Amino acid sequence: MKSKRMLTLTLIVAALEIFRAADLRAGITVTKVSAVEVTVGDLDRSVAFFTNVLEFRRVSEVEVAGPEYEHLEDVFGIRMRVATLELADERLRLMQFLAPRGKPFPFDSRANDRWFQHIAIVVSDMDRAYARLRAYRVEYASTSPQTLPRWNPHAGGIRAFYFRDPDGHFLELIQFPRGKGDPRWQRGNGRLFLGIDHTAIVIANTGASIAFYQRLGFHVAGTSDNFGTEQEHLNNVFGAHLRITSLHAQSGPGVELLEYLTPRDGRPIPSDLRPTDLAWWQIILLTETKASARSSTGWITTAFADVSEPELKPVSLPSNELGFARALIISDPDGHHVELTQP
Repeated sequence: MKSKRMLTLTLIVAALEIFRAADLRAGITVTKVSAVEVTVGDLDRSVAFFTNVLEFRRVSEVEVAGPEYEHLEDVFGIRMRVATLELADERLRLMQFLAPRGKPFPFDSRANDRWFQHIAIVVSDMDRAYARLRAYRVEYASTSPQTLPRWNPHAGGIRAFYFRDPDGHFLELIQFPRGKGDPRWQRGNGRLFLGIDHTAIVIANTGASIAFYQRLGFHVAGTSDNFGTEQEHLNNVFGAHLRITSLHAQSGPGVELLEYLTPRDGRPIPSDLRPTDLAWWQIILLTETKASARSSTGWITTAFADVSEPELKPVSLPSNELGFARALIISDPDGHHVELTQP
């Protein structure tokens, strides 16, 4: 049986058209990017990294197993440790599979490969944040912090730096000048690390990705055309020229689409990527259903009822230890993963 991770773009688009129609019929609304989730190799090591180096706060930790989680993740025989971390109002979830173990993060990953995903952590002072990373001997992904040029009307003056966590995942520090970014990023209140502005994903076609995420309730919040030596040294990709599109749901971090106009040699997401592999990220979306529309079959099941795909079924979990009671994981046009959830 084919994996639900490998749904074709045609199936996804058709399913989401039904999802939007069901939204009108059953009162379904995607209300929030509630968290970004990444698979890690050693949960204790990763929690220590994010809390000690980047000042996240651990909110909870659970260990789960059972057939419901196997169906949700499409992996047999799993046992997971899941830690939820918080930075200001945003959440990051770290997921370690005790069984089965997956593949390590690809050692030769580049920022234009389409399995690239990161979270952008806002800082109040780039120089102090960069010095902190150096003190902890954090692995570089950029040459150094870069200040994007003033000629760029949408990104000029933004300072940014890519680095890696202990598993090799890309992360970003970002500092916004006055007049750019969410106004709350100007209110540091003495803190160095302020929150998560967005999660960024590399995509092949901006139009197809916008269509997908708009059907989930996102809107385009901004665009930018980025190139030049600063962008090349930020991404550490020679000749980098990016079309960047910022998407937002009703609340929560944004989703930033990164389409490389040059170079075009970024590799696609491997067809056999699984949640147990360390290249796995997913965006967790909270959905809301009006009380009058709630039923055992009325939620996402209704939305996908006409799709000839038996694996497109939401899973009801035995508890809400993960922060939700029902969920369904789907893939966007490039294979990035989105988890639709309901309390």
